[in-house]
Amino acid sequence: MSHTLLPIAYAGPISHWIPICKEQAIVWEVEDNYQKQTYRNRMEIHAANGKLMLSIPIKHLGYDGHQKYKDVSIANTFPWQRNHWLSVKTAYQSSPFFEYYEHDIEPLYQNTYDSLINFNKEIIKTICELLQVPAAVKTTTTYEKESEFDDFRHLIHVKNHEADINFEYTQVFGDKNGFIPNLSIFDLLFNEGPNTVAILKSL
Repeated sequence: MSHTLLPIAYAGPISHWIPICKEQAIVWEVEDNYQKQTYRNRMEIHAANGKLMLSIPIKHLGYDGHQKYKDVSIANTFPWQRNHWLSVKTAYQSSPFFEYYEHDIEPLYQNTYDSLINFNKEIIKTICELLQVPAAVKTTTTYEKESEFDDFRHLIHVKNHEADINFEYTQVFGDKNGFIPNLSIFDLLFNEGPNTVAILKSL
């Protein structure tokens, strides 16, 4: 069986979840260096005024050296969890399925996490449980620039991957802002609920 190498993102845009929902053999990349402006600490949602970027504050090194992603700590001196959850709730509380999932997701924003990668792993695990798909646990042990696996690590960059997504669904503010592709998996989950897996398996 071919393995799929995926980055660990903050919830992850929809493009990340296609191989997960197709139950491919996922291997998580955990040996990469942390880079700014990636989905490692950023999530995009569809708010009333359009696309909204939510960013987790991290503790920066006091020098310009590289830092492993798995060693990155969250700067919990800022009330980012409260702010992020309020933004998510405001954006999706009128969506068809928000009320079905909010009680499982809200605790993620109430517990304190020091490690960015551990927080992201917990979100991914929770979403897998809600979607009733297996939560992959296999991880890399070394960093390989050229991987023998099907390599999807490029999806971690906050560049447009709209080309990867060729379907539309009803979004809460779609009538006002138009359809916005490849947002956080939260957007698809809250709008499509149990249909999410079937949709992603069809892509």
